[in-house]
Amino acid sequence: QVQLAESGGGLVQAGGPLRLSCAASGRTFISSYTLAWFRQAPGTEREFVAAITRTEGTTYYDFVKGRFTISRDNAKNLVYLQMNSLKPEDTAVYYCAAKISTGSFYRDSNYAYWGQGTQVTVSS
Repeated sequence: QVQLAESGGGLVQAGGPLRLSCAASGRTFISSYTLAWFRQAPGTEREFVAAITRTEGTTYYDFVKGRFTISRDNAKNLVYLQMNSLKPEDTAVYYCAAKISTGSFYRDSNYAYWGQGTQVTVSS
């Protein structure tokens, strides 16, 4: 069992940076899991943002490539999402997720554990 808790969301002006953190806890070593960030804007479906495997391979969705960076610190059970050059369309609730199974990074149904989300609002 894994518990995830996001932090670091808030209000930021367009073009600015923000770093999200996700703290993992539980009886299982988080180093065994693929960790990911998803987001959901009002009236839309939850969408994939980025993922990092247990061997620290990373993958990003096109709309954040070159602007967002996902990283992890297994010793501290943390995963981060550094977001730069933020745009108003990045406004959403951002969720941290974890999976140990194989399967597509992009499908939220492949992730067994989720945080409660943190709001990111980018003003123009």
